[in-house]
Amino acid sequence: TRHQRIHSGERPHACPNCGRSFGRRSHLIQHRRVHTGERPHRCGRCGKSFRQSTQLVQHRRSHTGERPHVCAECG
Repeated sequence: TRHQRIHSGERPHACPNCGRSFGRRSHLIQHRRVHTGERPHRCGRCGKSFRQSTQLVQHRRSHTGERPHVCAECG
């Protein structure tokens, strides 16, 4: 199963451009954007684009000022 690949180290999904391999096909798809330059996740506010949706989520905080991880010492 997919989970067992974590323990076995099996990485059946290889990048045809550089040979780097991944345990999950979705990770290979994300990686291939490095080679293609594809940036499908676009900010609706400023138009900046990102390879991964998590990068867009972090970027959106620059517009809202949201800071979900506050330091306990300095705020």
